[in-house]
Amino acid sequence: MIERSKALKGWIESRRFARRQQNFIAIAVAIYVAMWAVDRPASISATLLYTLTLCNIIFLMQEYLGFLYTRKKHLHTWLLFIPLLLVGGILGIMAVNAIRFPASHDPSQSLWQYVTSGWKMPLMATMIVGISAQLYRQMRERLESKNRELQQTIELEATQRELRGQELQQAREIQQSLLPKEIPEIAGFEIECAWEPAKVVGGDYFDVIRLSESKVGVCIADVVGKSVSAALLMANVQASVRAFAVESASPANVCSRVNSVLCSSISSGRYVTFFYGVLDSAQRSFRYSNAGHLLPVLIRPDGRTQFLENGGAVLGVFPQWKYEDSLLQLQSGDRIILFTDGITEAGLPDGEEFGEARLIESAKASAGKSTREMKSALLADVKRFCDSQLRDDATLVVITAALQTEGHVLKEVDELCVANSVLKGGPN
Repeated sequence: MIERSKALKGWIESRRFARRQQNFIAIAVAIYVAMWAVDRPASISATLLYTLTLCNIIFLMQEYLGFLYTRKKHLHTWLLFIPLLLVGGILGIMAVNAIRFPASHDPSQSLWQYVTSGWKMPLMATMIVGISAQLYRQMRERLESKNRELQQTIELEATQRELRGQELQQAREIQQSLLPKEIPEIAGFEIECAWEPAKVVGGDYFDVIRLSESKVGVCIADVVGKSVSAALLMANVQASVRAFAVESASPANVCSRVNSVLCSSISSGRYVTFFYGVLDSAQRSFRYSNAGHLLPVLIRPDGRTQFLENGGAVLGVFPQWKYEDSLLQLQSGDRIILFTDGITEAGLPDGEEFGEARLIESAKASAGKSTREMKSALLADVKRFCDSQLRDDATLVVITAALQTEGHVLKEVDELCVANSVLKGGPN
């Protein structure tokens, strides 16, 4: 195996040597033609001998003496290369003349006289060819160096893209794992949720948490930023909400406690917009608190709309902020729409956004549809508007106060009558 490798290496070197000599012969022919063109014809054999000898000297200087002058400053390279080229050229010319001396027909010249004669033209040609070869070599080495750097840059960018892709996939998996797999049911209300991922990982989060048989907590949040850091922060928010969202805790209390956790752990420049509310089927009410999130929209059956006004600072910035509760009594057919900015900021290439006005119009157009149909229609309108090119994750939560049946009404009347009887001192 070693012998075969040596033989192959020798064959490759011989091919390179033969190809190099062919190039030198081509240079000799070019010099001969040039001499003929200026009416100074020379012997073809002499031209070949000079050219092959001097070109091989130049090659050997570059190949084996390059360590003396390469990888230095530009001026230093030439200050070392040109003297070496002069010495090599003179020695080569003298060697060629010594070889040609026996064929000389001038008996009046001694060997030294002949060796030192006729050096100007060959030396000038040697300098021109040597300097040109060195310039070409430097240019080739620079290009090869640039190509290597470019290749390394491309490989590095490819590796970074692959890592970013893996990072985004991990973040996407984290984000999906935090979203509820099933939506808890509560008497008298219908809740439908939708989450449409964009091409990048956002920080949208929503949840529906059962608090008791008659109460559920509903929250929606948007973590500023993207990638794994946003997904991990969202995981922190989810864990905090799940820990603090209990039946006895008011929405304002949940916001305050989650805010306290985030303020002690969140990095600078990060924050979370958050909305949390409690649906109460017994009271048919919605008690809520808002921490800097987009205002949800209430749509009445008669088409009247209003935003659920409740102002509070975003989570993770002001540790002492006091949040407040708001209470909304719901009537049959009322609908509440919670959303993130991926919905309202879905835009066209010219910069126009879907906006809250279009969201309300779309919701009104779906007034006669079921909660699930309205959710699907709203999301379809958003995607149609932006040609499915969402800038950020789009999250929707639609809550409907279901129409009360006759049985429910009679039950409420009976309960009211019993309550009045107790108050008047009637029988138990």
